[in-house]
Amino acid sequence: MNDWIKICALNDIPQLGSRVVQREGQTDIAIFRTAEDTVFALEDRCPHKGGALSQGIVCGNKVACPLHNWNIALETGRAIAPDEGSSKTFPVKIEGGFVLLALPVPAHA
Repeated sequence: MNDWIKICALNDIPQLGSRVVQREGQTDIAIFRTAEDTVFALEDRCPHKGGALSQGIVCGNKVACPLHNWNIALETGRAIAPDEGSSKTFPVKIEGGFVLLALPVPAHA
């Protein structure tokens, strides 16, 4: 089960840019906005050497890691061949001009 959390207005994320959602004790999440105003959310960590994907360049539906230029598909989080590996994806949507991110609800003991 997920909780939808309002992150920001869509216009707060530049086209072909990103916004970082920090999570205490966990990997940050990068929310990307394409030129077509589609949004995607990935762990802000390249599967190669852990570079911050939020600092990469968005082109189409991919982001290039700023460390070694690995291309990561925004839809799936998978590295584009010949590279291998993936970054975790998160559900994200736009409602009423705002970006909402779905995060898992912690299980209660």
